[in-house]
Amino acid sequence: MVGDSADLQSNTYDAVIMTANVAQVFLTDDSWKQTISDVFRSLKVGGHFIFDTRNPLSKVWKEWEMDKTPDLAKDRLSGDPLEIYTEYDGFEGDVYTFYEIVKNTIKDKILIREKMQLRFRNQEEFNVSLRSTGFTQIETYGDYEFKKANSKNKSFIFHCVK
Repeated sequence: MVGDSADLQSNTYDAVIMTANVAQVFLTDDSWKQTISDVFRSLKVGGHFIFDTRNPLSKVWKEWEMDKTPDLAKDRLSGDPLEIYTEYDGFEGDVYTFYEIVKNTIKDKILIREKMQLRFRNQEEFNVSLRSTGFTQIETYGDYEFKKANSKNKSFIFHCVK
């Protein structure tokens, strides 16, 4: 399905899964609350909502900022070599801003410079928002081996039941 959470049908799904840290793209409380309300509405009673997100305590952005090596690719049409790299602006509050840049190395020309932002919510912020939406069972794991989350985990995997 292509769309956003508002397109989800009510009381229809056994599970809704968000992967690749998508929970971090919701920069405002309102956009996050709307999304999880739509997910809750779309689930059958007993349905599961599963998503992952980065743990802000692990400060993964420090690793990102140390990696100055561009990724290499080729332009699909011309075959020209491309470099893909990232510039980091850092935090304003709990929102982290960076830019993804694609450069044609033969023409020495920037083709794309796209602003990206991620919000780093802590585990308790997620728990409060999920409970206030109506999820009754909320488990948080630190990895996909389903070990209980702790402050040292790089990511959290939330498993919520309606």
